[in-house]
Amino acid sequence: MTTETPQRGEETIAYIALGSNLGDREGTLRSAIAALREFGSVEAISSFYETAPIGITEQPNFLNAVVALRTALPPEELMAALLRIEQQHGRDRSASVPKGPRTLDLDLLSYGDNVMETPTLTLPHPSLAERRFVLAPLAEIAPQWRHPVSGKTAAALLSELLHRGGDSSQPLRKIHSSTASA
Repeated sequence: MTTETPQRGEETIAYIALGSNLGDREGTLRSAIAALREFGSVEAISSFYETAPIGITEQPNFLNAVVALRTALPPEELMAALLRIEQQHGRDRSASVPKGPRTLDLDLLSYGDNVMETPTLTLPHPSLAERRFVLAPLAEIAPQWRHPVSGKTAAALLSELLHRGGDSSQPLRKIHSSTASA
């Protein structure tokens, strides 16, 4: 299940989810956004949203956002870069509990209209349509973005999630309006 991957040098818009619930959450997200600029042009930054944890609920609230990054890196190289940024911000995925507290979480949500599944990367992100803390910021900056499998827009996916429940009962509070200066 792979579509044609752009060649190195071709630019594509990738949407990246950011989350943090340890330490200086806002400072960490801003630092990660600055680090993303090494790999392309940050085209849009959503507002920051405070959200309750899902799964392991006995942990601090998260600060979440989504960034649109225009990049020439192929998807697996971009994912590797995201993991390096996480490590630079103190996250060791191998030593952390899944869905547990973390200094920084970066998820590659989509890469153009690529659909792929490899041992290290699935695109679009498999939980994208089930997470309000991802869909709300994505719909804020790219309401007409289309899921490459379902064809539904970010706005439509968010509306469907809100109507059927899911994690939509979890509190979601906008902390800051979007700003390109992050």
